[in-house]
Amino acid sequence: MSFSSLPTEIQSLLFLVFLIIYLVTLMGNGLILLVTWADPMLHSPMYFFLRNLSFLEICFNLVAVPKMLATLIAQDTTISFLGCATQMYFFFFFGVSECFLLATMAYDRYVAICNPLHYPVIMSTRTCAKLAAASWFPGVPVATVQTTWLFSFPFCGTNEVNHFFCDSPPVLRLVCADTALFEVYAIIGTILVVMLPCLLILCSYTRIAAAILKIPSAKGKHKAFSTCSSHLLVVSLFYVSLSLTYFRPKSNNSPESKKVLSLSYTVVTPMLNPIIYSLRNNEVKNALGRTFCKILSLRNCIP
Repeated sequence: MSFSSLPTEIQSLLFLVFLIIYLVTLMGNGLILLVTWADPMLHSPMYFFLRNLSFLEICFNLVAVPKMLATLIAQDTTISFLGCATQMYFFFFFGVSECFLLATMAYDRYVAICNPLHYPVIMSTRTCAKLAAASWFPGVPVATVQTTWLFSFPFCGTNEVNHFFCDSPPVLRLVCADTALFEVYAIIGTILVVMLPCLLILCSYTRIAAAILKIPSAKGKHKAFSTCSSHLLVVSLFYVSLSLTYFRPKSNNSPESKKVLSLSYTVVTPMLNPIIYSLRNNEVKNALGRTFCKILSLRNCIP
């Protein structure tokens, strides 16, 4: 695994930085889970999907970060064959699920802004559950096929994965067989998994932008835009980092630069998401206040 070539002092510093980010990620997303579940004011489709996103971010973070921290602090750079395959499976599962979940959240915002009168009917509890299940499901076949196929190849050489987790490209370099068909599948699969949800998001926000422009008052436009600005920022962070990692030309895509870019969507983005939703969303900020008041039993708090 990666980081072994760095000086001990740098590894210790990185351990401290990544540990802080990891703890902030767990606490931030944990708070979002708690407040959206405990506060009745946030029992709406938008926050139901946000709760799914926060749970997914916690799981996504658990795939790579604990092993990376162990590598940095204990200098244990080894990972078993089964451990590597398991890590890759869940990385693909949660990564694909996040792509589709972000698209589902964009659809929710589209219905809320473009069809506000029919929103409670269209986004019923049953529909939301189905949409959430549909967002999580695509990760299963993608992760199963890609991981099983890749680890069915023979491996040779040093078996040294030049990355901080078992991603497909660095593991593929260790294969001693013809992987042309697998690479074609991987490219097509990545394009479909990333671009299909991205197109759905673009379509939703195109319709949302058109609806907002038709609102006569500036206050109304601002209110409508504020309901989806947090999601739009989260989508932008996720897709920009993902695109820079997997869709850059090979001539500009060195292993070291890919490691840095991979850190952005595996470590940094899961930490930023709850911060974005907390700072840019008054309902979440107010709900956090009410929840803390209940926990601390402050009688004088304003509800």
